[in-house]
Amino acid sequence: MSLKNDRFLRALLRQPVDRTPVWMMRQAGRYLPEYRETRAQAGDFMSLCRNSALACEVTLQPLRRYSLDAAILFSDILTIPDAMGLGLHFEPGVGPKFTHPVQDRAAIDTLKKPNMTSDLGYVTEAVSVIRRELNGTVPLIGFSGSPWTLATYMVEGGPSKDFRHIKAMMYSDPEALHALLSLLADSVTDYLNAQILSGAQAVQIFDTWGGVLTTPAYQAFSLAYMKRIVEGLIREHEGREVPVILFTKQGGQWLEAIADSGCSAVGVDWGIELSQARTRVGTQVAIQGNLDPNVLFGTPEVIRSEVARTLESYGHGEGHIFNLGHGISQFTAPESVNIMLDTLHDLSPRYHS
Repeated sequence: MSLKNDRFLRALLRQPVDRTPVWMMRQAGRYLPEYRETRAQAGDFMSLCRNSALACEVTLQPLRRYSLDAAILFSDILTIPDAMGLGLHFEPGVGPKFTHPVQDRAAIDTLKKPNMTSDLGYVTEAVSVIRRELNGTVPLIGFSGSPWTLATYMVEGGPSKDFRHIKAMMYSDPEALHALLSLLADSVTDYLNAQILSGAQAVQIFDTWGGVLTTPAYQAFSLAYMKRIVEGLIREHEGREVPVILFTKQGGQWLEAIADSGCSAVGVDWGIELSQARTRVGTQVAIQGNLDPNVLFGTPEVIRSEVARTLESYGHGEGHIFNLGHGISQFTAPESVNIMLDTLHDLSPRYHS
């Protein structure tokens, strides 16, 4: 099936486009009233993820509202550790928690790589359903958390402010942590490849917590494993190249190293100017980002101004995918997204003429 809109895929490969493509991290989420209704229907978050029809519904909801250039699979980054039997649950006001955190080598050695059919088949089924329902309108993005980010939740047992337990493991028993990260890298590789074979046309690795590391630790415990995943991914399917985006939050200082990983694009947050990012990576990779999500709490004039500034910072030519610097806030007014997108669609063609 041919794509009616392949602007996003073309930009990822640094090919010419008529305007800057756009999607939003967490674009299917709690800021949309229709999402909240569907989630209530599902009963809880993971039930929503495991129901392919409802996961498809929420994936498509933002595309009905907005002129976006890609859909992203509705799922969660913690599906892999959940499939390892760690007892994932969500506590109100806290977030994801694991009943059985993994805090020593003995616990790590009991873990097994999930089976992509029996353990995570609900994800690939959702990918297939969404791809069918999109009917070639826009491409579908698959995703996973990075090994380091998944490991932080598994070792800490949930969200953390100081990452004390995983950093203690990193400095006191690095071999144990490497064993965990190796298992996760193999699992993520299989997981993303299963998504690609089921219909995902691009994939993103979310390294949410890579930015809490020192430079040597980032290179050894995060980037090395993402690079290993990139090397193991299916890079061509259905006659098209399958682009890979790496996004390390607060990772701007390592931009060149990330670009050298073999990825197609680097996602950047608002901590780095796009002009600087583009100068540093040159024509090696595309760049995705990087409007501060909190801009969407501003006045219409401020939103328009910041979109214009973001476009101007990247400048003319190919290789820019407009996105937020992180996920959209659940408290964002849906109308503010319209202002952002209308401004982008109005202003960006001049950067591609």
